[in-house]
Amino acid sequence: MKEDDKLETVNDLFANVDDECIPLESQLWGKNPKRMEALRDLWLKEMIEFADENKVPEEGRNELVFTMTANSILDMMMESLPEDLALELSYCFDHMIGVVVANQRYGVDLLDAAYKSLEKVKREDFESDEAFEKAVEEREDKWWNVGKQQLSGRSPKDVIAEALSRYGLNR
Repeated sequence: MKEDDKLETVNDLFANVDDECIPLESQLWGKNPKRMEALRDLWLKEMIEFADENKVPEEGRNELVFTMTANSILDMMMESLPEDLALELSYCFDHMIGVVVANQRYGVDLLDAAYKSLEKVKREDFESDEAFEKAVEEREDKWWNVGKQQLSGRSPKDVIAEALSRYGLNR
């Protein structure tokens, strides 16, 4: 299957969706309360019944229901995409977990800090789009690979890798 064919297959899944009618933020995040309702209706009753039938102690009940829910959502996400896109999603999702774990551990927002650093590169300071893009790429590469005071002198890339390794999510 050629790359264009794969994209057509994914696009076919959404053939009835008029992109202009559904703003990106609304589709990605705005529908989450409705998605949560649907998932609750799909799983909550059965999960509670499972916990009851297996006499799960009260102190472990919430964790069990959370674990079952999270696992079911992750399975559904991966199954909803063609294999190559699911693989890419899994790597992106794992990386985001690493970022969020590192953020929590160090009390920072790595993505926001990276964006703020990149905002300092101004298009008007360069003669061409290519020179501007190269400068952005160089600054971004340096930002992620150079130690930061807020990270005890470690680089963002290293603290994310450490977080991923802790959970066995590193490549």
